[in-house]
Amino acid sequence: MKTSVKDVMSTQIVAVRRGATFKEMAVKLREYRVSAFPVIDDEGKVIGVVSGADMLAKEALADGHAGIPGRLGSIVHHKEHQKAEGLTAGDLMTHPAVTVKPEDTIEHAARLMYSLQVKRLPVVDAGGYLAGIVSRADLLSVFDRPDGEILAEITDDVILHSFFMDPALFTVSVSDGVVTVKGDPESANLGHELMDAIRHVQGVVAVRDELAYPVEASIAGLYF
Repeated sequence: MKTSVKDVMSTQIVAVRRGATFKEMAVKLREYRVSAFPVIDDEGKVIGVVSGADMLAKEALADGHAGIPGRLGSIVHHKEHQKAEGLTAGDLMTHPAVTVKPEDTIEHAARLMYSLQVKRLPVVDAGGYLAGIVSRADLLSVFDRPDGEILAEITDDVILHSFFMDPALFTVSVSDGVVTVKGDPESANLGHELMDAIRHVQGVVAVRDELAYPVEASIAGLYF
């Protein structure tokens, strides 16, 4: 089973227009307990994102100090003071917005969030219109999957149908998302491929590889 962004995203979206005022956004942050807003144009297409961190610059830099010395500090100081002086969503937003599509995998969304260090991503359809929002908590929800479902997918979908092997050749157990696999694969390569496939099953937290790998045959020091 492969989970897509559309399976975990929220369609209860709090978005703002480019002209939304600082005060309006501050009120919405508190009212809806969100950490960022997608910014949309008059057609409903996503054009940027305003985060609570973007808005915090107004309060943090009220005394005129960025707190980072040297040339880098002056660059950061200038950019952050531009944010601090912003009055609307258009002034404060990061653009273009980093977005995902409903059909993207949650792994793709997770990589984007991790690399960019963001807490949520707007979800847009093929036309660029806002379709939902996906958060870190949404992506981590796949780990709520019952152990029994994980075990069934490993034995039926992975071992039997993907690798065409008899599941009875292996002893597979799942506890709190941790999978333990025992058995005798025909080759070390096959065993490693099987373990890699199991690691990619949704809901798997970790895999304990306890396979009895065969010793590779050799002739005159050449391995094959």
